[in-house]
Amino acid sequence: MATIDQVNIFLNDFFAKYRSFEIFFKDERQKNTIALLTLDITQMKRLEILESLKAQDYSEGPLDDEIYNIAPMWVFGKTYKQTEIYIKISMGASGSKVICISFHPSEYAMNYPLKTTT
Repeated sequence: MATIDQVNIFLNDFFAKYRSFEIFFKDERQKNTIALLTLDITQMKRLEILESLKAQDYSEGPLDDEIYNIAPMWVFGKTYKQTEIYIKISMGASGSKVICISFHPSEYAMNYPLKTTT
């Protein structure tokens, strides 16, 4: 598990790189496409949800990227239309876009270790 400082550093770096290089969505995965259609999430709404990520939305990571071998992956969750969205992102390769690997309803109850209860 990452600390809140580590998550904040990752998010700051992710958004700085995102502003420079934009984002690549791994949309060839059917579950990502179905999620967008089912929840009526436009491209702009998906960007809005991603841009709203905070340390409290952190679920797990950094995780080894055993599929693409580019950069560690981080998992976050957001609720949209009463549906928990599983979001897996990566810094991507040096000098290129950040990557959104997964963006779909969570398949299991997600844990948010940095979320404070009020």
